Amino acid sequence: MSVPADTASHHQCQLCGAEPAALYWQDRRRDYYRCRRCGLVFVPPRQYLSPADELSEYELHRNDPGDCAYRRFLNRLYEPLQARLLPHSHGLDFGCGPGPTLSVMFAETGHRMALYDCFYAPDRSVLQCCYDFITATEVVEHLHRPGEELLRLWALLRPAGYFGVMTKLVLGREAFSRWHYKNDPTHVTFFSRRTFEWLAGEWKAGIDFIGQDVIILTKPPATGL
Repeated sequence: MSVPADTASHHQCQLCGAEPAALYWQDRRRDYYRCRRCGLVFVPPRQYLSPADELSEYELHRNDPGDCAYRRFLNRLYEPLQARLLPHSHGLDFGCGPGPTLSVMFAETGHRMALYDCFYAPDRSVLQCCYDFITATEVVEHLHRPGEELLRLWALLRPAGYFGVMTKLVLGREAFSRWHYKNDPTHVTFFSRRTFEWLAGEWKAGIDFIGQDVIILTKPPATGL
């Protein structure tokens, strides 16, 4: 159902912390708010699934490293990121899921990979290391606290490191109303080009938009004294 553009609620943005956020869209199941500062569209926390229900949804979508179609899908991030990496780089596949595949693709070309997933690979010791690159494919839309989670990952990147993200982008209210991506009950944060540009500004990062759903953020190099 359509909502007035000026309708507002005192919901705090889960990325930048600004409030109030404007009500952006409603359907029969959930409300969607849009941050006035960074443009993030988000579902209020009271409408999140429980951890058990969230895991049940993920169990419906297992991926297989041997699936050629899935590898072609991941190539949209793998190829431009691989072209930027030095040989034998150290990477973290964040939100790897039950069938890690992107990490296998990077390992096949000589890179050393660590895995983290809060359900399937919950070894938090990997979040104490530093990395030359970090990937998050179809992950950021699931984050309940994107500001906290993304800043933690950014801190793990070495100077001049790369953060490769794959997620569908919000294009506008009319497109959002018909968007299948919002109908997944585990998707709670929706980024737009504006949102990533805001994030790059906060981090003083370089940013490249590749195709319709790949974003590569580059950390500034170390500065000498």
